[in-house]
Amino acid sequence: MLTARSGPSMAQPEMTRVFLNNVDSYASRHIAQVLSGSVAGAAVNTNSDLEAELLSNHKRTFQVVGTVSHPSAVERPHVVEQYTHLNRDELLSKLMGCDVVIYNVTQHADQVEEALWAASALHSEVEHFSGPKLFILISTIMTWACSKPADPDDLELPFTDAIFWSRRAHPNFERHIDLEKRVVKMGKTERKLFSTYVVAAGLQYGMGEQIFHYFFKKSWLGEDGIPIFGDGKNIVPTIHIHDLASVVYSVIQHQPRPYYLLAVDDSNNTMEEIVKKIASILGPGKIQKKPSEDAFLTKDLSVMEANSLLVSLRMEAAYIKKLFSFNWVCQFGLVENIEVVVQEFRQTRGLLPVRLCVLGAPAVGKTTVSKKICEYYRLHHITVKSTISDTIARLEHAVRNPDPDEGNSTQDVQEQLSMMKERLEQNRGLDEELLLNVMRDKLMTNPCNNQGYVLEDFPQTREQAKELFGGKEEDATSQNSLTNIIPEFVLCLEATEAFLLDRVLNLPESCVQEHNYEPENFSRWLAAYKEKQSEDDMVLNYFYEHDIIPLQFEISSSNEADCLSLMQKVIDIVGQPRNYGPSSQEVKEEERRKAAERLRREAQERAEVERMEADEARDRAAHWAEWTKKLEEVRQQEEEELEATSGPMRDYLMEQVVPTLSRGLIECCRAQPQDPVDFLAEYLLKNNPF
Repeated sequence: MLTARSGPSMAQPEMTRVFLNNVDSYASRHIAQVLSGSVAGAAVNTNSDLEAELLSNHKRTFQVVGTVSHPSAVERPHVVEQYTHLNRDELLSKLMGCDVVIYNVTQHADQVEEALWAASALHSEVEHFSGPKLFILISTIMTWACSKPADPDDLELPFTDAIFWSRRAHPNFERHIDLEKRVVKMGKTERKLFSTYVVAAGLQYGMGEQIFHYFFKKSWLGEDGIPIFGDGKNIVPTIHIHDLASVVYSVIQHQPRPYYLLAVDDSNNTMEEIVKKIASILGPGKIQKKPSEDAFLTKDLSVMEANSLLVSLRMEAAYIKKLFSFNWVCQFGLVENIEVVVQEFRQTRGLLPVRLCVLGAPAVGKTTVSKKICEYYRLHHITVKSTISDTIARLEHAVRNPDPDEGNSTQDVQEQLSMMKERLEQNRGLDEELLLNVMRDKLMTNPCNNQGYVLEDFPQTREQAKELFGGKEEDATSQNSLTNIIPEFVLCLEATEAFLLDRVLNLPESCVQEHNYEPENFSRWLAAYKEKQSEDDMVLNYFYEHDIIPLQFEISSSNEADCLSLMQKVIDIVGQPRNYGPSSQEVKEEERRKAAERLRREAQERAEVERMEADEARDRAAHWAEWTKKLEEVRQQEEEELEATSGPMRDYLMEQVVPTLSRGLIECCRAQPQDPVDFLAEYLLKNNPF
């Protein structure tokens, strides 16, 4: 099946048609994006004689076509044509129509066989080429995984592509190294018409991550103990996906003499360094070492990925440094450029924090609304009371378990803890400067930076907002903190004084005690709130000054329907959640909860049915007993009536008939006539003619 769209206007004199397999996969998709937006010589600079070529006016644009592994309706503007379910003859026809064929086998092992077939099929059709063709195989550094050091006495000496002939593959990547060798061999026969290159890429990262996504996701979700498989001392060759695309672009543009190129950055970071840096920037910073075998038991990692994370290779891309000079995105690796990579990760996956501030009058329902917003968007609920409690708990833990990596000394922490406890015990509350520092530190934590927060009932004045979100001085640091923690949305809940008083009067006693809503206290707080709203220092003014328009909602009812209506308005304004769906553990927990709820509901239904059946049985038994009783009464009445009616007849028979009949029967027995009936009739007529 072919899906085609008209590409952009091609005004350049030279057009290069590029084929890429699996353009919907991570690496191929980003390579296609870079190529489709590139003009030769615009992004990549070379040295020596290649610079002269760039100075010429021969420019080239790339028209990318390719296969997709999973057909979908997703638009890919960087791909002019995309194919699916092609047979070999159809695929060969598409390959023959391209100037450059790129096969990426770094992600999907099932593409190794297809890549070998594609290279062989093109090689056998060389005599039918309308012009030179280029075949680029993007392979993996796992074909070097079991290589022996060039100098056993110098283990720091890196592997380079100059000694590619000595490489030894990981046992699970023998097919990959065989593919590399055969692709290189095909390119040597008719090099002018059919050139082949192998680009052995390090583990790719950037733009949402690929193999390292497992660690980014766990850190972003705030999980403790991000796993490091093995001892973590293994050196992992890596490359940013856009740097890999630049290497591929350079190979297409300049077709260097070496046909085997290593594509790795200059980092040489260990796995422990990488995971530690990710965990510290995105999460709590805690790691835990696990046996290397656990990598293969991790559901989120394929076998190929698990093998790759355990590789240990010190490598140097000698040919790339010598032949090409382009603007690296992350030349010195993931650890050195973690801020850039994390920003790409958040932007690419849409994992942007949702920051809201909920303000309003006392008892207007700020807590209820804040909790519902947090539940829907999976945000962190920040209040002054909970933040102070969390800070005290954190300081107590720091005193008990001092961390040498922390900048503060144990004595400083102890002094701050004692001061906070003393002021709280005396019911004086924290002084404003300390309170602002505590709240600012909370808003700048990784959880708030990752998922976002709902800040309830704070700040309460313009000056507090300025100090909290902007710092004391308008310098670069304060501006950066302003950008990171200032709310995107401000919700202001309003209600009439009569409604608020009525609401407080109808609150449960426990709620009144918890919030200290006794009538005298509440009246004082309400008056203070109204006074702040009438001042020039009103907190909403700060948000207006920073182009954040507060969303004002009038609360007039406490019923569930009005709360749902308010939540729908918030969703319409804020948009959909910007985070991962529920974790697998949360999904299982939700499934268990639903199953338990279903069982509980079915048990209730069964109990209700049994109760109804028991009631019906009791009713039937009562009706049967009543019917039986009435039937017995009727029978007795009928017997009494019959007895009364038959009395005269019985008396007559006993006096007039039965004596004569008895004598007749006796005579009949004595005489034993042939016809007893006639004998008895004659006897009765003789002895009782009436």
